[in-house]
Amino acid sequence: MNIQEFVSGISEGRFDTVLTELYGGGRELLRQRARYISAVENFSRQYPDHSEIRVFSAPGRTEIGGNHTDHQHGCVLAAAVGADIIAIAAETDEDVIRIKSEGYGEDVIELCSLERRAGEEGTSAALIRGIAAQFAAAGAELSGLCAYTVSDVRAGCGLSSSAAFENLVTVMLDTVFNGGEAGAVRKAAIGQSAENLYFGKASGLMDQMVSSLGGFVFIDFENPDAPAVQKLNYDFTAAGYILCITDTKGTHADLTAEYSAVPEEMCSVAKAMGSDYLRQVDEEEFYSRIPELRKTCSDRAVMRAAHFFDESRRAMLEAEALRYYDLDTFFQLVRDSGQSSSELLQNICPAGETVHQEIPLALMLSRRYLGETGACRVHGGGFAGTIQAFVPEYLASDYAEEMDRVFGEGSCRVLRIRTAGASELTLDADNSAWLSSEAV
Repeated sequence: MNIQEFVSGISEGRFDTVLTELYGGGRELLRQRARYISAVENFSRQYPDHSEIRVFSAPGRTEIGGNHTDHQHGCVLAAAVGADIIAIAAETDEDVIRIKSEGYGEDVIELCSLERRAGEEGTSAALIRGIAAQFAAAGAELSGLCAYTVSDVRAGCGLSSSAAFENLVTVMLDTVFNGGEAGAVRKAAIGQSAENLYFGKASGLMDQMVSSLGGFVFIDFENPDAPAVQKLNYDFTAAGYILCITDTKGTHADLTAEYSAVPEEMCSVAKAMGSDYLRQVDEEEFYSRIPELRKTCSDRAVMRAAHFFDESRRAMLEAEALRYYDLDTFFQLVRDSGQSSSELLQNICPAGETVHQEIPLALMLSRRYLGETGACRVHGGGFAGTIQAFVPEYLASDYAEEMDRVFGEGSCRVLRIRTAGASELTLDADNSAWLSSEAV
């Protein structure tokens, strides 16, 4: 579609159904209309020679169950959220991919040079190059592309901005140059591989898979090379609940040892029992051998192993509760997950920290505010950063105001669970808007 067609479609409300599905209605719909029009205007300034465009969106994600279980080949439950990265893109005559992200410099990737580059690790250019290399290796006929991106997925807030960016690039290349043939699971694997091999970060597949598929996603990592994936079609917003993510502003500086200790200690228990990962360990045998394990493993390692067994099972039960529309059970399991992360996993505060305990403080305030409604827990890796709360929609603004009062303006984000994964927004021949979306 051309730029004028898209702008008039947004202005005249032809995209409202699609935008409401992604972001909700009311003031948020108006904000998104303005956001997309602004992105198109900035695209035109950056790439003035292109009037035919394509429009893409890829969501961030939130972990719901399975705190620190994936690296032990356990189970997780996660969901895509309304915060996303959007792209206005156009094909070009160059054999170059150009991507300008708002607030950052332009990445320029020459398609004749897609091998890994020393010194490029940790950059968005590395991700683009790694994704393009995989499509080229699979036989896709890549050619020139330029794109302008705008992100609502704040870096460092635990919503995986990197996975959203990877999926955005992947869905663009797959749709434009590969006929959309890759499929959601394969696209997630492409993003993960680029992050591992080109970006230089050893990440699992959860983040990319959830952003690619959308909705609630249950993943069993018993075979991490081919995880079992189930998408759950549960409309959380229709049930009257909103997801709130609060950034408690705790610093992640010098926490590498804290994060690394979790898998290291879990693996130490597994190895003491003759296995590589806890998923390979018989749970009942683990409990019977605790006196023996304490001779070679720390008590904290033993408790973290106990957390794994319960937490991996909880993720399965949470998925089952959503499958049967049992919110009471789901919320109780979320509360149990939070308690286990606090008492057994011990990842809500750095060891020995007494002054800065932002996450425990935020959880205490959330439980006091919510009472028996909804649920809250630590979000993501823990130790510092964010908490997650499921809040009745009628309480969401008041809850966010309370969190902002304590942790600073804009600390709490009120989000929707988004049912669509990485997608293209387009118009049919009759000017009806639609959104591409894939099942597993």
